[in-house]
Amino acid sequence: MPLTINNLNSIKMKRILMIALLAITLQMGAQEKVKIDGVATVVGDNIVLDSEIDAFKQELIQQSGGQIEISDCEMLEQIMNRKLLAHHAVIDSVAVNEGEIQQQVQRKTDYFTQQLGSVEKMLELYGFDNMKDLKDELYRVEKEGLLIQKMQQELTADIDITPEEVKRYFNSLEKEGNLPEIGAEIELSQIVLNIEPSAEQVEKTIERLKEIKKEVEDGGNFKMKAILYSDDPGVTQNSGFYTIERNSPFVKEFKEAAYSMEEGEISQPFKSDFGYHILMVDKIKGKQRDVYHILMQPKPDDNAEEMVRDSLVVYRERILKMEIPFDAAVLLYSQDKDTRLSSGVLMNPESGDTHFDLTRMDPELYSKVSNLKEGEISDVFMDQTRQGLKMYKILLLKSRTEAHTADLAEDYVKIMELALQKKKTESIEKWSDEKINDTYVNINQVYTNCEFKSNWAKN
Repeated sequence: MPLTINNLNSIKMKRILMIALLAITLQMGAQEKVKIDGVATVVGDNIVLDSEIDAFKQELIQQSGGQIEISDCEMLEQIMNRKLLAHHAVIDSVAVNEGEIQQQVQRKTDYFTQQLGSVEKMLELYGFDNMKDLKDELYRVEKEGLLIQKMQQELTADIDITPEEVKRYFNSLEKEGNLPEIGAEIELSQIVLNIEPSAEQVEKTIERLKEIKKEVEDGGNFKMKAILYSDDPGVTQNSGFYTIERNSPFVKEFKEAAYSMEEGEISQPFKSDFGYHILMVDKIKGKQRDVYHILMQPKPDDNAEEMVRDSLVVYRERILKMEIPFDAAVLLYSQDKDTRLSSGVLMNPESGDTHFDLTRMDPELYSKVSNLKEGEISDVFMDQTRQGLKMYKILLLKSRTEAHTADLAEDYVKIMELALQKKKTESIEKWSDEKINDTYVNINQVYTNCEFKSNWAKN
């Protein structure tokens, strides 16, 4: 039976809405900005077009796999609620990190380019003539999304939930026959051995960066050098250029170099988790720094991969023969700094906990663990970061829970999260009902017969 927008899991709904918002707004950004006869509603300073409602609705249905039944009126109200949050975030001077937004824009363009094969295909798909216009539109979309997120956080920062409230929420779902289905989930631990370059390869990389630094100081073009030599995957789009702030999400070494130099100065080679860098400060604008940078990653020797793999095969055999427990092997051998001190346990980046839904796992990871039983260890396999750093891994299936209807004791944390989300949603809805009265809202007569949950028509 298809879901309505009211009974779809609210956390999943947020994720779908954000994906749909990004995809649709980008496509609309290439079109004419304002078509008076196409304006569905105005909320504060924000316009919603008729075409946006239909496109948003279709994308939402597609992203949910056809699980949602939603009318144009319901879709319009969802969009108006977001516009209301964004409008008052600006009025209340909600602070957003400009550097974080720029980083997100760069990640998105890098991802789209990789998926589509070229910058030209990406521009053609989204209807933009040049990368600057696309990035400007992406920036606007990302900033609005971040404003909404920050506003929601401010409105719900003090909301908590008690065990008694969780129990009442579960009982209400059970009474209505709406208990959620929990998909099959697993917990994983890993041992990671990095494929490291030799000291000789590292020294060669540092010397090459020093040579490039001297060539630029003698009159060479840093931007061109970055395009030719940098291992940064984003260099084809940004030519190694970044604008950073003190609180930007760049690695510490990168920011320290940027803020330790004057305009036109080039750093000595320095190391980060990504490799080795040199950086040139192009402009200083108050607390911001415009910089160009070159990243080089030393290449491991030809036999390094084989040696690392053979070592991990031996460690795996020792664990299987019960010569050493997996947890002890993690502490003794693993080189992953994020999991080494926590018995190798992997965190799910989507949920923030240690459980992975098998139906929503990364396909590559799924292929490695889907046939494992609890307590079994995967074969040795190679993995690679987005930055191109290679490693070998083994995975332990710590636990496996089969699909089932939610149970209060077994799934208490998930039920608590749903109950807390419901409480936060209700708090935001109450805030919205109050703010609608203080906000300019103009709804096209086409939608005057809509039965909105909130008093958008101000009757």
